[in-house]
Amino acid sequence: MSCFFFKGKSKSKQKAESARQLEKRDEDESSGASNRRVNSPSSMPSTTRSIEELYREKEHVLRIFSYDELKEATDGFRRSLLIGEGGFGSVYKGTLRPADGRGNPLVVAIKKLHSRSVQGYKEWLSEVQFLCVVNHPNLVKLLGYSSVENERGVQLLLVYEYMANKSLDDHLFCTTKPPIPWKKRLEIILGAAQGLAYLHEGMEVKVIFRDFKPSNVLLDEDFTAKLSDFGMAREGPVGDHTHVTTRIVGTYGYAAPEYLKTGHLTIHSDIWPLGVVLYEILTGRRAVDRNLPVNEQKLLDWVKGFPVDSRKFNMMIDQKIRNQCSISSAKKVARLADMCLNKNPGERPMMGQIIMALEEALRDCEADNSSMGVNVVVGSPSSRGVNGVGFPSSSTVIKAGNPRGQKKIVSY
Repeated sequence: MSCFFFKGKSKSKQKAESARQLEKRDEDESSGASNRRVNSPSSMPSTTRSIEELYREKEHVLRIFSYDELKEATDGFRRSLLIGEGGFGSVYKGTLRPADGRGNPLVVAIKKLHSRSVQGYKEWLSEVQFLCVVNHPNLVKLLGYSSVENERGVQLLLVYEYMANKSLDDHLFCTTKPPIPWKKRLEIILGAAQGLAYLHEGMEVKVIFRDFKPSNVLLDEDFTAKLSDFGMAREGPVGDHTHVTTRIVGTYGYAAPEYLKTGHLTIHSDIWPLGVVLYEILTGRRAVDRNLPVNEQKLLDWVKGFPVDSRKFNMMIDQKIRNQCSISSAKKVARLADMCLNKNPGERPMMGQIIMALEEALRDCEADNSSMGVNVVVGSPSSRGVNGVGFPSSSTVIKAGNPRGQKKIVSY
């Protein structure tokens, strides 16, 4: 069994190579037209290092696993250890032995990609490089990877820190779990926004996440939000470059309209889906839900019937938490969502402004809860939910329904 596979090489000549060496070979064989920077007339060469260059400095921190190690960690990819699946592949809970043989076993999440296409490989490589470079408490941590050829073909795998409480999607839209209190929803979206702000403003190179949605906001044992799934992430424009141009990909209901029209990406492209998710946590509805009446299926159309300053606004709030929700903070979130959903991308707020607005909404919520004597405790023993997760049980769980045929996804 060899560690990497290349076209045109016999098995007897294959040898282990790093993900960076793989990426270099891939560049040599392709035109790179799917992710080219667009120059303005006055653009000058930039000294900003690329993700690939930054990756070269840090690739040594990633552990390269053998396929057999990961197979053993998941008991042969046992079905009972499956914690999520989708078009990208399957995610398993695994237990790894320490690299040096000392200490306690480590619980991890192992993503096994289904696709063996060129695009699937590129997304795998993108995830390795971006997650190796980034370092923030609100971004999921990549521990290592594996790429091998065996009798079943090329196997691409990624190993992440384990996120005990799955995703925001899993809690926000699940009909069998207690509803997430409003304050906790604000804390989760604030954490996710801080991770996005780091990608936009906290690194040497700007990173466009390109797939912000509830299933990509994972939750650890303390319900700390961490962005995951960097397979579609791209480097942002540098210097005088105005945007990057890529093929149009993403999730229906979340992609920014200007990106869908032109394929042009900027950091403003990430602000639009953040606005969509703000309305999702406010309403408890999905961006698109085919189970609802036709005039209610698209969330952004439906919320227009409940203006912030109207008497009907309260009826927009998720009925599972409506009686416990701070109205003043809910209105701040709705106004912020509208700003994020500005059709003119240049007029959308920057992440720093968004974080300040969310912090203000959270303060309002805490003040209102204090005045009403509300004390929200997540995970209290008296109200344990699925997987030992608990929320206050005074609200009635309303079955809102899930889109037909949709699988529960944990998108590492």
